Amino acid sequence: MNIHKNARLTLLGRERIVRMAAAGTPSAVIARAAGVSLKTVQKWIARFAAEGMAGLADRSSRPHRLHRPTPAGQVEQIIALRRQRLSGQAIAKQADVSPATVSRILRRARLSRMRDLVPTEPARRYERARPGELIHLDIKKLNRFREPGHRVTGDRSGGRSVGAGWEFAHVCIDDASRLAFVEMKPDEKALSAVAFLRAAVAYYKGLGVTVARVMTDNGSCYKAHAFRHACRDLGLRQIRTRPYTPRTNGKAERFIQTALREWAYARPYPHSDRRAEELPRWLHHYNWHRPHGGIQAKTPISRLALDNDNLLTLHI
Repeated sequence: MNIHKNARLTLLGRERIVRMAAAGTPSAVIARAAGVSLKTVQKWIARFAAEGMAGLADRSSRPHRLHRPTPAGQVEQIIALRRQRLSGQAIAKQADVSPATVSRILRRARLSRMRDLVPTEPARRYERARPGELIHLDIKKLNRFREPGHRVTGDRSGGRSVGAGWEFAHVCIDDASRLAFVEMKPDEKALSAVAFLRAAVAYYKGLGVTVARVMTDNGSCYKAHAFRHACRDLGLRQIRTRPYTPRTNGKAERFIQTALREWAYARPYPHSDRRAEELPRWLHHYNWHRPHGGIQAKTPISRLALDNDNLLTLHI
């Protein structure tokens, strides 16, 4: 008998419970005296009544039934039936197994949901060969705040910046090099989009990159006549993504997620203006120092440095 240090009952204590019960002591009184629950007292009394003193000994914790793995042939049958779009209950009946077994096998095979049976279009990844061939534009709406909110302070009674409004991060990323450019604008209207486009083209030109195409989504500012005319004046060909397909502009979408995680939400800023002040420093780090997973852990600026020996002199 292997008794752990916090055990309330030993074999001697169980015998005491049985003797008290035989003497007519109520089970509740025995439980209080032994410092155990009423259910425990009743368990040992019942075991003694059924097996005598042998019933007071410890029993093996080994389960009465051990789980046996489903045969491989039956697993294949269940998966084949699932691919015929049968429900779990129907599969269990045909395969002569329990619904829990079917659920476990389908979950392991990643076929639990009906949508898992629908063939998805394979991801078509592309990358332009030369910097400037294509730039991606997008906009991220950010709330303005005058003081940190409750998620930072933990105090829901304060930190409310009612009426502070919104600001918009206009982002641009080069398809080949992943070199990014961001500006904060007060809105996402056509005039702001045009001003940002001109600033982005000038930024890349300062690095020796000539922009040829620009990809945008179908936002109203990008469909405006003013934006179209700006593209024509700059000699750019505008490409718009397929409606309701944000992955077409995936490089810009992914850059926005990185910017939110590493800049906008990276630390508790005292106010949104301080967050905007931090943007140029983080953007410099992103372009010049941060290894990018999409270009073999190189920095975006390194892809331009290969074509421009004097580029590194611009580093600040």
